[in-house]
Amino acid sequence: MATKTKENLVKLKCSECKEINYYTSRNKKKIKEKLELNKFCNHCRKHTEHKEMK
Repeated sequence: MATKTKENLVKLKCSECKEINYYTSRNKKKIKEKLELNKFCNHCRKHTEHKEMK
């Protein structure tokens, strides 16, 4: 299993409260568009859409 290097690391921000809740990795050469995932936000206390940010 590959480790999460700084080049592949992305931050996921809640679309409602704008808090950074998750860090994940993606292959930027194969996946060109930004990630959008439904995840649980501890600040909002509900499932919201989390979008990739810089």
